[in-house]
Amino acid sequence: MTLVLLCAVQFLDIVDAAIVNVALPSIQRSLNFSQQNLQWVASGYILTYGGFLLLGGRLSDLLGRRRMLLAGLAVFGISSLVAGLADGAGLLVAARLVQGLGAALMAPAALSQLTTSFREGRERTTALGVWGAVSGMAAAAGVFLGGVLAQGPGWRWVFFVNPPITVAVAIAAIALLAADHASQGTGDRAFDSAGAVLVTGGMLALVYGLVRAPAIGWGSGQTILALAGSVVLLLLFVRNERRSSNPLLPLAILRVKGLVAADLTQLIAFAGFFSLLFYATLYMQEVLHYSPLKAGAAYLPITAGFAVAGAVTSQLIPRIGTRPIVTGGCLVAAVGIFAVSRAPLHGSYLVDLLPGFMVMALGAGAVFVSITAAANAGVPSQQAGLAAGLLNSSQQIGSALGLAVLSVAATARTDQLLAAHVPQIVASDAGYHRALLVGSIVMAAAALLALRIKNTRQSAPVVMVNADPKAGLTPRPSAQQPPRTNRVDPIAKVGHRTPTSVAPTPSPQDRTSRPDA
Repeated sequence: MTLVLLCAVQFLDIVDAAIVNVALPSIQRSLNFSQQNLQWVASGYILTYGGFLLLGGRLSDLLGRRRMLLAGLAVFGISSLVAGLADGAGLLVAARLVQGLGAALMAPAALSQLTTSFREGRERTTALGVWGAVSGMAAAAGVFLGGVLAQGPGWRWVFFVNPPITVAVAIAAIALLAADHASQGTGDRAFDSAGAVLVTGGMLALVYGLVRAPAIGWGSGQTILALAGSVVLLLLFVRNERRSSNPLLPLAILRVKGLVAADLTQLIAFAGFFSLLFYATLYMQEVLHYSPLKAGAAYLPITAGFAVAGAVTSQLIPRIGTRPIVTGGCLVAAVGIFAVSRAPLHGSYLVDLLPGFMVMALGAGAVFVSITAAANAGVPSQQAGLAAGLLNSSQQIGSALGLAVLSVAATARTDQLLAAHVPQIVASDAGYHRALLVGSIVMAAAALLALRIKNTRQSAPVVMVNADPKAGLTPRPSAQQPPRTNRVDPIAKVGHRTPTSVAPTPSPQDRTSRPDA
């Protein structure tokens, strides 16, 4: 039941990133969005989600995972209600930004709760496999649900469905999850709000510059100012993290072997994956003239593909490890996206779209399941929330940046053909397919980064770290440490310099009567 609850949180977060895609044309007509600004309905949520995930992960470690999960659910539900009631473009985008903040509090709390609730080995590997599969299934299911709601009761119900769901999940969380307490030393200085503002502002400025550049020109003052501002803000973020006594991103965690490579691989892979959901939807609705419901239903086979990939991958990880699965999965997914990019102007769903969808789902499903296990391997339990924030940040920022960059490719191709007096429908179709082609290349490039991830055959190998955050992450032997049998992270009860360990489930002869630390 705990696994179902935590995966429901992840499903809700990811669905809301995708559910608006099919409803975008209806939203555009209803609230008079421009074509370029329409992207902010999707990317606004993704950016605050990705930008504040590090802070959300840090808060879940410091203040308690259940507490932050409930806070995130409250913010998410209220902002969803405001989005559904919005009567203007500005209010809708603002509500989407706040929705992303709520999701940023929920997601790392749920993932870190998962990694500390299940015993290391097959049990945790299976749980992480289900979590990774849910991410891809939710993205595809969100498009379908968006089509059902947009064509049925209307686009506003894309947001109205969230509040009752958040209430139900909150009740389940109170019933199933044990109450938690703040870690020692969580004073005002523990909250690196400056770091969260800097990294979110930097990413917003970067994507804003990329989205606006095709319309106003790459050499315009506005584009240069936005891109330069993003560089300055991100450099200030790094400087802030180096000097802060309680940084949002303690740089010591980056020394966990394979963590950076896993997060970067997911960032690049999600940029390619999200391109298919966004531009294939536009192709089906604007070129093939599918209704919102029909376009949404076209993605249902993808959810089945992710389910199959998740089940198979969870069994393969203990046998061959994560690295070959991620590498191969990226290449398979790239082939699937490339196949969709070759669909003709008047393509057939069964012949030109469905085969590519299924190949992509099997490859990407394997990637997202195994990358979740690889990114959590070797992370100490007291920083599980931060690691979860990093992983989810790479996912959401990758989606936003991929959408911005691929929008540049699509717009450039469309404008080029329009200048040559090509009909609008043909030019738009060519732009969508150019974006999908670039997306397949991006997904293939993720396979190169995957060669650097840790080839773990379990969810988290034995590690030994110093609990003092100022001392960094120092590997030490753990052979003499007593086994840990409880499932609740006890870091709040451990002294500042008391080492802790995460050990596999001991055999009966290894168990002792000594109470857990």
